[in-house]
Amino acid sequence: MKEELLFCPLGGSGEIGMNMNLFGYGLPGDHKWIMVDIGVTFADDTLPGIDLIYPDPGFIVERKDNLLGIVLTHAHEDHIGAIAHLWPKLKCKIFATPFTAVLIKEKFKEKHIDITKDLKIVELNGNVSLEKFEIEYITLTHSILEPNGLKIKTPAGVILHTGDWKVDPNPLIGEEINSKRLKEIGDEGVLAMICDSTNVFSPGRSGSELDVRKNLLNIMSRLKKRIIVTSFASNVARMESAFYCAEKTGRQISLVGRSMHRIYKAARQCGYLKNSIEPIDPREAKNFSREKIVYLCTGSQGEPMGAMMRIANYIHPDVFIEKDDAVIFSSKIIPGNEKKLYKLHNQLVKDGIEVISEETEFIHVSGHPNREDLKDMYKWVKPKCVIPVHGEHRHMIEHINFAKEMQVPHPVQVENGDVVKLYPGDEPEVYDKAPSGRLYLDGNISVEEDSQSIKDRKNLSSNGYLEITILITPKGNIHNSPIITFRGLPIYEKEEFIYGLEDEIEKTTRTFKLGNKQQEYNLIDALKITCRKFSKEKTGKKPFTNINLIKI
Repeated sequence: MKEELLFCPLGGSGEIGMNMNLFGYGLPGDHKWIMVDIGVTFADDTLPGIDLIYPDPGFIVERKDNLLGIVLTHAHEDHIGAIAHLWPKLKCKIFATPFTAVLIKEKFKEKHIDITKDLKIVELNGNVSLEKFEIEYITLTHSILEPNGLKIKTPAGVILHTGDWKVDPNPLIGEEINSKRLKEIGDEGVLAMICDSTNVFSPGRSGSELDVRKNLLNIMSRLKKRIIVTSFASNVARMESAFYCAEKTGRQISLVGRSMHRIYKAARQCGYLKNSIEPIDPREAKNFSREKIVYLCTGSQGEPMGAMMRIANYIHPDVFIEKDDAVIFSSKIIPGNEKKLYKLHNQLVKDGIEVISEETEFIHVSGHPNREDLKDMYKWVKPKCVIPVHGEHRHMIEHINFAKEMQVPHPVQVENGDVVKLYPGDEPEVYDKAPSGRLYLDGNISVEEDSQSIKDRKNLSSNGYLEITILITPKGNIHNSPIITFRGLPIYEKEEFIYGLEDEIEKTTRTFKLGNKQQEYNLIDALKITCRKFSKEKTGKKPFTNINLIKI
């Protein structure tokens, strides 16, 4: 019986976000595992009350005694955001570079979990040894500090897990992509490459942060009033560019938003931004004239509670905006956010504020590889097998086609839960299916995607709420009229609706005797059907209905 090398994504395949990847090695039925990344995605309007979504780790939780560690590639939320929520189920070692480790500590601190003993800091281009897995961190470039690919060496061969990356010849902060080491790894032989698919449809190269800085400086040099720049807080290179442009245009800079302050503090702690001008407190910035201040704030995606939205709505306690000021949206419009962002843009323009975005100016570059970047990686690494991840299905299928164009012998298409046998065998194949799914953070509690609380809230949000309270005498008769309350129903003739519903309730209750608990339950079920049917006829809505029977 031969040892096996397996790959299994539990999140991030068939979607952009909530990355969670497993690598297994050992005899059939007795594999040791490592996990690469443990991320989240963010809920949309279809999930009222839900903020975060993360992969269901049930498959590996059942095998946690054989989980050797969680290895993190970089600090974006879709790669680390679930760690404090899911680690208590796993309780294994965590490996991260210094900047990522600082942000990890903050997440555990918020959960009142002491992670000191289990968090292991790996220096840039460092190594981790976990039994049969020899892991080498490879410095890449991306839109955050310290992005890493992973060379995962096993007795069966080498896997290169790229993580998120691009080829940026001038990243401004951090090291350039370690193409020399990638070429060496390729020459040594790579059994499989697990690769980012985000920009596979985009021709050319993804672009450089240096070019963004040059254009930002040109734009800010011509602006004469107050400037607000909003961007992803995690893009420290963009943050430094804002500092640089502020200094060159004779302005002070102020950071606005918790995330912006948190990332700035973490970057400074790790030795970055040491040569940048010091930001001033937003309260102090109020004392500067409009043409002498730049605000760098969160909320680039139009988040309701983000700093940019509060500024635009004139409810921010420290930052004011007025006619002839300018807002620079130095970020990509994430698919799904178009509606709320364009609403924000329109609101600002209506108030006489100049809006500058990637649609009108070159003020943003992606952190993911375009096709020419991908070609470089393929030429350097020369993998025998490619497994596209970090993409929707359309991205991954196109990536499969691209891999074939690059003469890769064995491209393999996967989705969450697929178990790929990389070794042994003539070629890699999907040979099994692991349970996979999603968990929702509902308040402070993790719930499954088919949770009744989610179903109820969806129903409430679309159909409204109806509550009927009926007083029951000791003899089992109804005492007076039922008490009827409702919310979210399109009712114009309130009294007519109530009188009609009372009649229907009376008709239904007449057919029941209430001598025991079961009869009461039967009445409740019948009243729910009656009330929902009546409401549907009168309003077109079938509300969430609650029936209370109270004995007096």
